[in-house]
Amino acid sequence: MSRTRTAVFAALALVAGVSGPAVAAAPAAHTAISAIPCTVDYKIQNDWGSGFTAAVTVTNNSAAKSSWAVKWSYAGNQSVSSFWSAKVSQSGTAVTASNETYNGTLATGGSVSFGFNGTYSGTNAIPTSFTLDGVTCNVDDGTGSGGGGGGGGTGGGSGTRVDNPYSGAKVYVNPEWSAKAAAEPGGTRVSNQPTGVWLDRIAAINGVNGGMGLRDHLDAALAQKGSGEEVVQLVIYDLPGRDCSALASNGELGPTEIDKYKTQFIDPIAAILSDSKYASLRIVTTVEIDSLPNLVTNTGSRATATPNCDTMLANGNYVKGVGYALAKLGAIPNVYNYLDAGHHGWLGWDDNFASSAQVLYQAANAEGATVDDVQGFITDTANYSALKENNFTINDTVNGTSVRQSKWVDWNRYVDELSFAQAFRTELVSVGFNSGIGMLIDTSRNGWGGSARPAGPGPTTSVDAYVDGGRYDRRIHVGNWCNQAGAGLGERPQASPAAGIDAYVWMKPPGESDGSSTAIPNDEGKGFDRMCDPTYTGNARNGNNMSGALPNAPLSGHWFSAQFQQLMANAYPPL
Repeated sequence: MSRTRTAVFAALALVAGVSGPAVAAAPAAHTAISAIPCTVDYKIQNDWGSGFTAAVTVTNNSAAKSSWAVKWSYAGNQSVSSFWSAKVSQSGTAVTASNETYNGTLATGGSVSFGFNGTYSGTNAIPTSFTLDGVTCNVDDGTGSGGGGGGGGTGGGSGTRVDNPYSGAKVYVNPEWSAKAAAEPGGTRVSNQPTGVWLDRIAAINGVNGGMGLRDHLDAALAQKGSGEEVVQLVIYDLPGRDCSALASNGELGPTEIDKYKTQFIDPIAAILSDSKYASLRIVTTVEIDSLPNLVTNTGSRATATPNCDTMLANGNYVKGVGYALAKLGAIPNVYNYLDAGHHGWLGWDDNFASSAQVLYQAANAEGATVDDVQGFITDTANYSALKENNFTINDTVNGTSVRQSKWVDWNRYVDELSFAQAFRTELVSVGFNSGIGMLIDTSRNGWGGSARPAGPGPTTSVDAYVDGGRYDRRIHVGNWCNQAGAGLGERPQASPAAGIDAYVWMKPPGESDGSSTAIPNDEGKGFDRMCDPTYTGNARNGNNMSGALPNAPLSGHWFSAQFQQLMANAYPPL
């Protein structure tokens, strides 16, 4: 439960007590409010006894500002440990919060919000006075009668969730990605498409290198929304020991840093998303891709096992982290959590399929979460598996040999992403998830068009010739995942495209690299994975085949122009 600093301003109390027609009170209220130079709403959104998360909203009722600084002092030993949407410093009990480069403008009547985590022992009293640029502010009373400042309470959405958030809604177009896409020759053909916003490190909440932070994206989404419904797609991606079977997508947090994940990553995100300012948005969160399935496929005695994945299985921090994220984000009424469910080329085999559903169920019931915190699941995130293979089915045989025995299918039960997503949805319901869950499929890079796209089935001389001659997915091996040569943009984002599917989405922004082709020193926690090296001859996870990766790729998440041009050239449906 949040606590809000309250100081009832006498003039507001007088106005609230005026009897008679409402129209008589309105001018008095306006006069009283304009006399307040600034208001501050300081809310403690979460307090766990030794630490807390606070959200602060400042409203400027004086002349417009191009920069600002808010100051207060604590009565106790509170200490700010991390912050977002402001630069926060502390000297003894005195705290100063000043603007970031992107939110220095504060108009007359305008507001700005920021937040932070803190620690303390003893009591956690709310500060009694605040200043804005040296001028003492009155603290908003949280009732809404004072205007200007942020309201009290915990914020969050209103009403109940809809069955499919994408139904009848526009989807947020990230202006940063859109600008990069539009700057490419031919890029304006797709630069208006919605893509996911990746929160892949703590710094991304606030914005990296002067870029947009989470609040900036949400504010931009409100501007795009107009009077209709608007979906914002976020990728929540910073688990401790993240993506234990790869290096290019390793994160900043070590395997044991679960508390840091909770208090410095999930809590600040939840604090921002619960702001009532954003209650009208439908916020879709893709929760922690490429982690939970590793606990099934890359641990123990399997040939694909890695020491890092064994560690994450043993310490339980994937399960704990995902459960905590689902519980915190699922408590916000307008947030829709979609858990990552791998892809058919990862979980489609019998010994991975059911056991992965069980692990997902375990995580959805950890750390206070329940299945009610899960709206659905997403498959093929940032991957390349073809949506629908039309030239062969899993039930086909060639000269008495099943397609499942081909080298490409290799005993998998599924040959494409749509059939896998629909079947995995059924499995997830059977292990205890709600029957109304929906699936998302990331179609950003699984089009496989262009001149290499087969026009029909392969020859029936052998099962391998039949499958290889007809398959759209032209990868060397289904386990190849990094900057794949020959890939193309897939189906454009759309709602309710097939039974059980809430939407096709571009959760991975096309043109953003999967990982660097060579080792590149960086401060983003991103290692060099040989699967991104086009000269690499493979490992057990890709059948010891060539990686199929494009050359000259930058760090994961960085713009890769050559890949974007290839994706457009090989788009299917064509652009």
